[in-house]
Amino acid sequence: MLYHLFDFLERNYEFTGASLFQFITFRTGIAILISLTISLIFGGKIIKMIQNFQVLEKQRALGLPGEELKKKTPTMGGIIIILAIIVPTLLMADLTNIYIQLLLLCTIWMGLIGFLDDYLKLKRGKDGLAGRYKILGQVGLGIIVGSVMFFNDNVTVRMDKTQVDKHNYEVISEVVDSETGVVSYNVKTALTNLPFFKNNTFNYADLLTFLGEGSQHLAWIIFIPLVVFIVTAVSNAANLTDGLDGLATGTSAIIVATLGILTYVSGNAIFAKYLGILYIPDSAEVVIFIGCFLGGCLGFLWYNSYPAKIFMGDTGSLTLGGIIAALAIIIRKEWLIPILCGVFLVENLSVILQVAYFKYTKNKYGEGRRIFLMSPLHHHYQKKGWHEVTIVNRFLIVGVILAVLTVMTLKIR
Repeated sequence: MLYHLFDFLERNYEFTGASLFQFITFRTGIAILISLTISLIFGGKIIKMIQNFQVLEKQRALGLPGEELKKKTPTMGGIIIILAIIVPTLLMADLTNIYIQLLLLCTIWMGLIGFLDDYLKLKRGKDGLAGRYKILGQVGLGIIVGSVMFFNDNVTVRMDKTQVDKHNYEVISEVVDSETGVVSYNVKTALTNLPFFKNNTFNYADLLTFLGEGSQHLAWIIFIPLVVFIVTAVSNAANLTDGLDGLATGTSAIIVATLGILTYVSGNAIFAKYLGILYIPDSAEVVIFIGCFLGGCLGFLWYNSYPAKIFMGDTGSLTLGGIIAALAIIIRKEWLIPILCGVFLVENLSVILQVAYFKYTKNKYGEGRRIFLMSPLHHHYQKKGWHEVTIVNRFLIVGVILAVLTVMTLKIR
């Protein structure tokens, strides 16, 4: 809103200082400060309000150290992060930008699913929203994200004439550089960046070349189901990771800070050309949203670090995972998710392997056996006697290492 206000003042009244709001770096800085203010100052007030309503964590008896102390900790703190994302985004971002609109939708959509799940847990004292309904909500969001990315004409990649002619891409608009006069084109394509390969790009339509010339328009058959899988997998993995004080919050902050770097270079024509990655017009605006996300996580971590005064609940964890998935898809770096979200991936795999092995051994030997002392993986280390803070710190160190490796993939081919 402030972006549009100052844009209006600059265009119509040459308002002094209004031009600052044209700079993404300036608006991102302000957005981070607003987000931090909301999560730090208003976060404390929201925690007191949640305590007054007796919205407390219902811990299962797992035999873990410190379990009893967590039973009286308020939950549904994800509301703080969501407010810290939405409010500064509405104030500082260009709300006509398709990517900002899509990310706001993701935030609200996943936030509502998580909120309903947390509410039902408190109301019924059971498991909350049935798994099938949770999955249905995630699938629905995945279909929306995939459809917008594939069909919306505002979602494009910029290329020169040689590339357009070579691959016969669908041209949406022509762009002329005001300084050099060079002509380039915004095109519709199912291209994405593929790490470690010299060419660095992959077109989902290439998997359907056996269908003939129309394969470019049919790539949604592969692309949308893939997006659905990514959104569902990452949001559930973030949910599983939220088991220790500050773990999901800190990991998400590291991941999204890295996505901020990738988004900035993908939305900058000069950096994108130098790095040999896809240049995505208008995607740089997403950096402002990422700043809000980062500020919200860091502010929430003030209260969520050990010993936690608040838990984010599914309201927060499902939302964080859904947003991270959408961000990676928007900047066409979804194939970096296994590296960047490695902590989420290992936590998720530990549960899958544990359940699968238990069922297999039960059928074969009549008694279920386990790979880990407990899953997700962070509980395995708790059972081994590691302190909660030690586990979280070491997982975050691994997260930083994975983030560095992710950025390095921009040049490792």
